Amino acid sequence: MPPFSRDQAQHRADDIQAFYREVERLHEEQTLLLSPEQIERLGEHHRQLLADYRNAFDIDSDAQARRLSLGMRIASLLGALALAASLLFFFYQFWGLFPETAQVGILTGFSLGSLLLTLLLRQRAPSGYFTKLAAILAFACFVLNVVMLGQIFNITPSDKALLPWAAYALLLAYACEVRVLLGAGLACIMAFVATRLASWSGLYWLDCTERPEHLLPAGLLIFLVPQFISQARYSGFAAIFRVLGLFGLFVPVLVLSTWADGSYLPWSRDLVEVIYQLLGFGGAALAIWLGNRRDWPEVVHTSLLFFVLFLYIKLFDWWWEVMPKYLFFLVLGLVAVLILLVLGRLRRTHKGGQRT
Repeated sequence: MPPFSRDQAQHRADDIQAFYREVERLHEEQTLLLSPEQIERLGEHHRQLLADYRNAFDIDSDAQARRLSLGMRIASLLGALALAASLLFFFYQFWGLFPETAQVGILTGFSLGSLLLTLLLRQRAPSGYFTKLAAILAFACFVLNVVMLGQIFNITPSDKALLPWAAYALLLAYACEVRVLLGAGLACIMAFVATRLASWSGLYWLDCTERPEHLLPAGLLIFLVPQFISQARYSGFAAIFRVLGLFGLFVPVLVLSTWADGSYLPWSRDLVEVIYQLLGFGGAALAIWLGNRRDWPEVVHTSLLFFVLFLYIKLFDWWWEVMPKYLFFLVLGLVAVLILLVLGRLRRTHKGGQRT
């Protein structure tokens, strides 16, 4: 099946390079001997295939091109952030010199101009580096537009602004395949859910951080989205859903495991903290198992990070005051060794299951 995205074409190109490296080893080991005619026929087919992929998707055909592409991705992200910061400081330095009509026109013009630039680059630049830079800049302009228009017309700040920000970020993310904007859009959705729940419970929306449990429904929803809505066409998008969902689940649990005053649970402080500590350890262990079973490395890594955080926080609570410092850090080192042994055993079990 021909690839329909740049990432799929890149994976195929990487497989072709790996294939030739393995064929060369097999020739040296006298295990697989292909005739010159077969090698030439394969080479011609793959050269034509790679040329088509380069023309259609601007892929990286070798390791050097891949390293340069990584540098270009980093440069595009840093450039977008720098341009957004420059635009922000420009507005704040010269904003008072313009009348209100000119201010509205400038804001609207920057938002529309950055969007049109993004769409134009998306058509003209198949590699996507400049498109991603323009898309992040367009999102920054839109956020600035909403904030500044609210100040111009003296609109009361509201969490409802998070909805258009989320929608715009997600539209740009899916149109231009920008993972940073996907993360920004999902973060806006999580924040909106938390602030809505805070408002419904009687809090001012900006005080939603006083009740970390408001993040839990949004975190669970975002984690489950790839299970019901396929993200296969967009490389890395499902991983971002899962990682942000885990953050939405584990961060409140981590906070409440040491600060029970922010919980809605009507029990004693010690009992609430114990409940969230058990939820933290059990949830992280369950997520590690699930990620290993489903082959979701991002879930395994994120869950392991939070498991270690939960564990080290508890060790600090138990032993920091009663142990000599050298002994405390020795215990931490031994715990790290124990984690390595457990993960190594899981790794060997997983490899054994694959062989069978």
